[in-house]
Amino acid sequence: MVRVRLLFVDEGSYHREDIEIPASSLDGYDRLIDCVLEDPAVLRQVHIDFSRLCAVYLAEAEA
Repeated sequence: MVRVRLLFVDEGSYHREDIEIPASSLDGYDRLIDCVLEDPAVLRQVHIDFSRLCAVYLAEAEA
């Protein structure tokens, strides 16, 4: 599993949510955001409000 951070915007306020996705899901995508938006294994695990999503990045990259 890989920890991914989602950044949402709502009426000018930003908030982050961390999710875990299967590491194997990353293999088929050049961009992480495409993986989160399109991969069936990810979409089965979480509900994402795509209209408020503005960024996706690996949470480990922040450390």
